[in-house]
Amino acid sequence: MNEPQNKELTPRQQAMLDSEELLRPVAHLERKAVAMLLFSAALIVGAALYLMYARGVFEPTQRLILTADDSQGVSVGMDMTFQGFPIGRVRRIELADNAEVHILIDVPRKEAHWLRTSSVFTLVSGIVGGTTIKAYSGILTDPQLEEGATRPVLRGDATAEIPRLMSSARELLDNLNMMTTQGSALGGVVENVRTLTDSLNGPGGAIKVLTGSEADARKLAAALDRVNQLLARLDGVLGKADRQVFGSGKDAGLVSDVRAAVVQLNGLLADTRSSLARIDAVLVEAQAVGANARAATADLGDLRGEVEANLRKVETLLDDINRKWPFAKESELKLP
Repeated sequence: MNEPQNKELTPRQQAMLDSEELLRPVAHLERKAVAMLLFSAALIVGAALYLMYARGVFEPTQRLILTADDSQGVSVGMDMTFQGFPIGRVRRIELADNAEVHILIDVPRKEAHWLRTSSVFTLVSGIVGGTTIKAYSGILTDPQLEEGATRPVLRGDATAEIPRLMSSARELLDNLNMMTTQGSALGGVVENVRTLTDSLNGPGGAIKVLTGSEADARKLAAALDRVNQLLARLDGVLGKADRQVFGSGKDAGLVSDVRAAVVQLNGLLADTRSSLARIDAVLVEAQAVGANARAATADLGDLRGEVEANLRKVETLLDDINRKWPFAKESELKLP
């Protein structure tokens, strides 16, 4: 009998066949390797170009030179900010012949309009965080900063104030210790305040503190008592004078008497006016009737007697007013 054509292979034979399959040459291996190398190189170059573009290497810039006396904290590649936005980057740091530090900053053309001839530049080193370069443009209508301009930078270091603050704090603590030690001026003031408080709470109180001694305080209290008694007497005198001058009813005063006398005077003056009116009427009648002149003359004599009587009454009333009111001026009535 003939053996079968396809007999099963042993594991060793299968391994030998697999190794022969792996050792078989790949078609176009060199071309594939070169293509892979070229692709990798293109990828690296593209990434580098993108990074350079992103960092503004190909963007047109304007050079700005800042001068300072120290470049501590400044590094190449750090940003210069305006209102918190980066508008420039440090490209190089140089030491000039006059020992000044020149910080060369590239500002993109599209951001250069924020920098003016009146702009101020600061270099600030904070306690927390790194050093920052900031630009301040207060007047944006000033001329734009020219290419290659050199400007001084104002440096502010917050850490430089720490030694001075520590020294001031130490001096303050020393002064506090001197003020609070035994026998110091502040201790004397506190003791004086305590003594003053005890004096205020003791007999005499504030009066003793003002006068300086207890005897003077007693004298001042006695003087105040006498003043109070005097004021009480003065109140009584003023009340009595008020009743005598402005009293009414049974205790009618001087003003009431004067008021009554004035009323009587007004009545007498009214009688006098009526008498004078009658005289005028008689005179008119005397002028109109010449034949009755003698009778009219007799009437005039009677009227004159009445007028004189009224005037005497007025004079008597005025004398009475002058007696009751001593400040009145003398008055004189003359007969016509």
